[in-house]
Amino acid sequence: MRQPCPFLVLPLLATVATGALMVSQARAEDAQSLPSLEVEDERSFPSDPGRTEGSTGYGSDRVAVGGKQVRDIREVPRSISVATRARMDDQNMTQLEDVARRTPGFLALTNDPGRSSIFVRGYEIDNALVDGLPAPISSIYGTQPDLAIFDRVELLRGPSVLFGGTGEPGGIVNLVRKRPTESFQARGTLEAGSWNNYRGVADVSGPLSADGSIRGRVVGAYQDRESFTDVTENQVGVGYAAIDADLDDDTLLSLGAWRQEREATPFSGLPVSTTGQSLGLSRSTFVGADWNRFENSSNEASASLTHRFGDDSRLQIGGRVADRSVDLKYAYGSTAVDPAIGTTNIIAIQRHYEERAYALDANYLKPIEAFGQRHELLIGADWRRYVQSLDAGSARGLGTVNVYNPSPDIAEPDIAISQRTRTEPEQFGIYGQATIRPVEDWTVLLGGRLAWAETRVTNRDTGSVSSVKDSAEFIPDVGIVYDLTPDIALYANYSGIFQQQTGTNAALEALNPRTGEQYELGVKAKLGDSGLLGTFDVFRMRDKDRAVAVSGTTYYAEGAEVESRGVEAEIAGTILPGWEVEAGYTYTRTEYLKNATTASGGTYSTYTPKHVVSAFTRYTFQDGPMAGVHLGGGVRWLSSFYNVAGNLKIEEDGYVVTDLQAGWGFAPGYDVTLSVNNVFDEVYYDRVGGAGLFNYYGAPRNVLLSLKASF
Repeated sequence: MRQPCPFLVLPLLATVATGALMVSQARAEDAQSLPSLEVEDERSFPSDPGRTEGSTGYGSDRVAVGGKQVRDIREVPRSISVATRARMDDQNMTQLEDVARRTPGFLALTNDPGRSSIFVRGYEIDNALVDGLPAPISSIYGTQPDLAIFDRVELLRGPSVLFGGTGEPGGIVNLVRKRPTESFQARGTLEAGSWNNYRGVADVSGPLSADGSIRGRVVGAYQDRESFTDVTENQVGVGYAAIDADLDDDTLLSLGAWRQEREATPFSGLPVSTTGQSLGLSRSTFVGADWNRFENSSNEASASLTHRFGDDSRLQIGGRVADRSVDLKYAYGSTAVDPAIGTTNIIAIQRHYEERAYALDANYLKPIEAFGQRHELLIGADWRRYVQSLDAGSARGLGTVNVYNPSPDIAEPDIAISQRTRTEPEQFGIYGQATIRPVEDWTVLLGGRLAWAETRVTNRDTGSVSSVKDSAEFIPDVGIVYDLTPDIALYANYSGIFQQQTGTNAALEALNPRTGEQYELGVKAKLGDSGLLGTFDVFRMRDKDRAVAVSGTTYYAEGAEVESRGVEAEIAGTILPGWEVEAGYTYTRTEYLKNATTASGGTYSTYTPKHVVSAFTRYTFQDGPMAGVHLGGGVRWLSSFYNVAGNLKIEEDGYVVTDLQAGWGFAPGYDVTLSVNNVFDEVYYDRVGGAGLFNYYGAPRNVLLSLKASF
């Protein structure tokens, strides 16, 4: 039975907060304080110079990812996309996976909402930054954050070791929190759609002191939805509070805390036939049990202190802590289906997962005037530690389910816990970057990181401990930017790769870390005067010393090498007043150059299509009898992709999905929009996986009606 979610009270809390902020605003007016705009102008620096909220634009030329300050995107010699607040709202993006699906170079492998795996350049993202501070991100444990509390999502492609620390080399995302505003504002959204999909968001912000030096914000969101798949359902709620305080004219303290809860009846996908082919099942088919359950809760907080000195230098100290808990138990199909018989064997898993993540960062930025040019020196240090405890077990022999007439009425087993582990990855790094402008129009970035990393794994049943430790590893990161014109910048970048590996080789020795490098060349151009940004890049990445599991054993073979290479192109922003666009194309190819266990030359990331095209545009009539009416639409095309499970090759030939949208801003601050997704009701696999699971249909034609209000 579905239990009521505590986030049903969020709208009430938001209403209370609205009242409190209104009282604060009234007191400010009674005190005849300066208008909020003047207060903002008097502050030495804004809390978020890259803020996209309040703009209708789909592009942003200011980013923080790829550095430790917000700067012009053309000054960063890396491939970067930005999902602005307007684009997330217009395209109904509520989870991080929604952004990944619609961003060139990124890919979401479908699972339950909030539990999809996010890939870029062939690699799964395993860390996500919030305001530049990391914490793990995991698909099976559903640690994706709801997007209601963020101003924008910055997506960097390629290794991010210099500022992001060790991690998978494909890329990283930086989620930038909504910050309190200098003037009062309140916003709300109500949505209703197919399959009982309901969502509400309340967002209130404004000054808490008469002079505006202390500002606050609260956001509450709750979503309850079922699915085109029988039995499944998903609930998520998030509550967020933030305070920004000007301690003096040059010092800003920023605090934020949020709690998120997710409850779901999970679905692990469909089986395929014994030849690897689709069984042609109805898209509503559910293979699993009605007692399937997934529960996730997380508490997170972050704080930063920024001080600017008289010479324009800046010191910034920040920290983030995350405390997460996950309980899951569910059944799923485990074997391919003989079409003449129609049954798959059922197994079940049960897990309890606890995670605490700590991150600290301190950095100092110093501008230097020399040889008639302005240069910058950045030095910093960061530390992170994760404590991850897992209790896990599985049960087999639960019978079979006929996929042509499936029943979720499966007896719930008692599952014995067979694995109790604690994993503690910890790392410390010292980094630096010199931004040198030797002559006009040229910028050289020389960066590097010294990394110390250790991972300890404890068997909580036996008390045995194994560890992998690496000390003073140096990882370089250098780039060059040439301003061909005031609007066009050419760049080149070289980035190192460093990633620890767990497990042992055949001699029971700890595995060496993965190393490697990436080369990237690109161009970024401002197109016209309306705010349209175009980017194009080519890259080649070598991931060396990979360990590959040896079938039938518990050890790994070392020495594999993977290459990922490709081309990416994107345009995003405003074409004309009222006309926004985001469109991109990617070509990605991944292969084993050396494989420790099989022949080389095979594809590494078979999930990643070679070709992906995506586009979305929206036009709002500015005047005349249709003023306020907006029309939009988008398309996504993916070429073929596949997975090999045992002796089966499971393949999707590729697909095209078209979405349309129409709406009306019927009064200042009010808008109603109807979105129709998969207009032509394309039938396709959004993900392919194993013989008995992880084969997911894409959503059939569906609609979503949204009402937005702001004042």
